[in-house]
Amino acid sequence: MSSKLLRGTFILTFGMVLSKLIGLFYVIPFEALVGAKGSELYQYAYIPYTLFISLATGGLPLAVSKFVSKYNALEEYAVGQRLFKSGLKIMMVTGFAAFVLMYISSPSIASFVTVSKSQNFTVEDITTVMRAVSFALILVPFMSLIRGYFQGHQSMGPTAVSQVVEQAVRIIVLLGGVFIVIKVMHGSLVTAISIATFAATAGAVGSLAVLLWYWKKRKGDIADLLVKDKGAVQISLPQIYKEILISSIPFVFVGIAMPLFQWVDTLTFNRAMANIGQAKMSGNALGILNFSAQKLVIIPMTLATAFAMSIVPTVTKAFIENRMDTFSNQLNQAFQILMFLTLPAVIGMSILAKPVYTAFYGYDALGVSVLETYAPAAILFALFSVTAAVLQGINQQKFTVLSLLTGILIKLALNIPMIEMFHTEGSIYATTIGYLAACLINMYIITYFTGYKYRMVIQRTLLMAAFTAGMALVVGGAEWLLAPVLNPEDRMQSVLFTVICAGLGAIVYFILSVKSGLAIQLFGRRIERLQQKLRLKF
Repeated sequence: MSSKLLRGTFILTFGMVLSKLIGLFYVIPFEALVGAKGSELYQYAYIPYTLFISLATGGLPLAVSKFVSKYNALEEYAVGQRLFKSGLKIMMVTGFAAFVLMYISSPSIASFVTVSKSQNFTVEDITTVMRAVSFALILVPFMSLIRGYFQGHQSMGPTAVSQVVEQAVRIIVLLGGVFIVIKVMHGSLVTAISIATFAATAGAVGSLAVLLWYWKKRKGDIADLLVKDKGAVQISLPQIYKEILISSIPFVFVGIAMPLFQWVDTLTFNRAMANIGQAKMSGNALGILNFSAQKLVIIPMTLATAFAMSIVPTVTKAFIENRMDTFSNQLNQAFQILMFLTLPAVIGMSILAKPVYTAFYGYDALGVSVLETYAPAAILFALFSVTAAVLQGINQQKFTVLSLLTGILIKLALNIPMIEMFHTEGSIYATTIGYLAACLINMYIITYFTGYKYRMVIQRTLLMAAFTAGMALVVGGAEWLLAPVLNPEDRMQSVLFTVICAGLGAIVYFILSVKSGLAIQLFGRRIERLQQKLRLKF
């Protein structure tokens, strides 16, 4: 059973990572086709779409996965089947309702975003692209529930394959459609971005086709399970949905944390920039902030969060069994791995902001400045995800709603004055302060309910900060030496520039962490085996 679980986790993680990689690298040709203005228009549609998806699903797919798994373990297979069939009907209704709501409300949202005639796009332009993406809401909730059902049966392949197919189909339609409109038909940017956002619907169709194929393939196995049903548990659907509602709301909030912060920018950024006479450049700046730079900023946190989150089930088990020494040790390891991987990555990205941004999008002075300021915030994004997962593990997930709402309110209160004072970077400062408040609340709640102390994590983080400072000196020196030879403002040369500098920084950080014993303490034999394979002696 353990082997099956590990295999399933690996398959699901691999599918998620591959899907995210596809979703990351498409921005290079996309930006080349539509430019900064296209990215601006694209994010106007996609951020509200993300929020509407969360409202439409309401955490039900994850809950179905949990409950199907629970009742399967009790050999009460019919309960999970009833929940699945009922859930499909609910997702069809909520998905269609979300589509109608987004379609109808698009003009109102667009009019709130557009505050000046000197902006790049009109209310009609933004409404068009928002309505184009809204059609995906009809399919995505339904599709997500089927994924949850398969996961509840410990079958991770359908979810992993469907995620990759969804992303691949979406990107093919997106890039192909934009290319045809811009380069072949010489059409408008609004038409091109409308096709780009509608590509989400095409991706959902591709994913749903894969899931239905798996369903047809596995239908016989599921029927065999129903024959073995004990039928001893009598529980009504209203009872299950009541429990789902209580447990899923915190998950919904955690899932939309970043889109909510971005949504605040969507609603207030242009207005704040207009207040200081910067309305003309506000749209371009918002596109860089919420699309271009944001895509790069989440890179360092993704792998680090995955490593740290893999420890959370062990943390949960230790807490439930009241083994508090093990709980503290595992939590120490989770936080330390998070900081060990994230800290050097975000500082390195901040130092190398010019070549990194240029490699992906071409040189842009504002883009470089935004990335330089924004990259360190990824530490807080990752920390919030892990602390929220720990709160879930100790059954205090309701406090994640409190912490996130506090962070959002701080962001709302500070965003306009900060933007008026610091322009685009002001939005980043408001986001950072909001996330910091949310993280501190989560960390306090963990201590309050478990007695956990952060002394070890703070000490080790200071050591990692010292290693990161050494790495930063080497990267900065390499950057200074390469500047006369390679131009970081040239797209091709910036790639080589980044690889050399980042490679040197990684080597220095690795040597310092291994020589100090820190890496071995965190990763154990895996580091020792790597050291032996590379024949490194320190």
